[in-house]
Amino acid sequence: MKRMARVTVAGALALALPLSMAAGCSDKATGGPGAAGADGVKQGTGVTDDKISIGVQTDMTGVYAPLGKSLTQAQQLYFEQVNAQGGICGRTVELVVRDHGYDVQKAVAAYSELQTSVVGLAQFVGSPMVTALEDRITSDKMFVIPNAWATTLLGNQYIQVTGTTYDVDMINAVDFLMKEAGVKKGDKIGHVYFEGDYGESALNGSKYAAVELGLTVVEQKIKATDNDMTAQVSALEKAGVTAILMSAGPRQSASLAGVARSKGMTMPIVASNSGFSPQLLETPAAPALLKGFYLASAGAPISSDLAPVKKLAGDYAKKYPGQPLDNAVVNGHTSAVIFADALKKACEAKDLTRDGLIKAHRATTTYDGGYGTPMDFSKVDEPGTRKTYILRTDAKAEGGLVVEREAAASKEAEAYEVPAGK
Repeated sequence: MKRMARVTVAGALALALPLSMAAGCSDKATGGPGAAGADGVKQGTGVTDDKISIGVQTDMTGVYAPLGKSLTQAQQLYFEQVNAQGGICGRTVELVVRDHGYDVQKAVAAYSELQTSVVGLAQFVGSPMVTALEDRITSDKMFVIPNAWATTLLGNQYIQVTGTTYDVDMINAVDFLMKEAGVKKGDKIGHVYFEGDYGESALNGSKYAAVELGLTVVEQKIKATDNDMTAQVSALEKAGVTAILMSAGPRQSASLAGVARSKGMTMPIVASNSGFSPQLLETPAAPALLKGFYLASAGAPISSDLAPVKKLAGDYAKKYPGQPLDNAVVNGHTSAVIFADALKKACEAKDLTRDGLIKAHRATTTYDGGYGTPMDFSKVDEPGTRKTYILRTDAKAEGGLVVEREAAASKEAEAYEVPAGK
């Protein structure tokens, strides 16, 4: 009999998901910590003889709502496919989804609910949310894959930052600007960034690169609620910057590009990986975003010719016709694959407890999967890789982005000492 993934979702979110994905929790109780199942595999929280429950904490209603939807649907699709092939360790995989709306208090409440019912979190959007729960994640031994890349998330064996960190991306972005976009030694470059872990992590990278390469960074700190970048652009124009880095959300990127281009400012703009959404190319901001706007990302775009990415794009379009195909689809899918691979290795070791899961994951030193960026998960204090793609906006491309420069690590990024932990 073909198995289907079951997903439980809080509140109105349940209404937005396919009915086939909205079944409730199993009525079987989870065995005690380390209790062996019928197959001799040790089981812990979130694991029974016939089911593995995995948590998702996402943003469906906040600043990253479009990305959160893509992340979650990609993971739902992947685990549906896994279940259709027999599941993992002979068990059906269930995703338990909660929407925190990019609100720390809501994320904390959702975590309290999930903590007793899932083996780990295959998606957790937002470094502020993960940081607020880090002590509990550690004490619970909860394997978490954050959809956030702040350096403050490094140094904890239970939290796996996939790909690069924001600072490494910005170092590679500055390298790109100097080698391929006309920025010269002695120039000033602007950096608009969110206050908090995300933006300040990215700023650490741009400031480091500036020192190493003889540039000056003109800082513009903003809040997540700031959507009009007129004042910031005016300040950067007055300072005479020759390029702008942007570490914020898609709305802020759209405003910044629109204001800058309306003022006749033609310099390149490079955003951090969560600073763009293809939906922006259907708004009045599109012309501005198609003029010298780039994205720094550890992951290949959905328009990539890589075989696994092409298959994902086709499967996703078939499952969710009319839905945007963006980089979050690739990110959500690869995070699910990484989590599933750890579960499979833990199964082989006959230990599906949280201890067994994290041990299996951290033993992985050369993960690739064909998605463009090989990663090493054994180093707790390091990002998975230091290679960054530079992507360029393209209205004709799936997901609105194409590869401008293949994944590479500059010598500055290789030499950089990542400041792990709080």
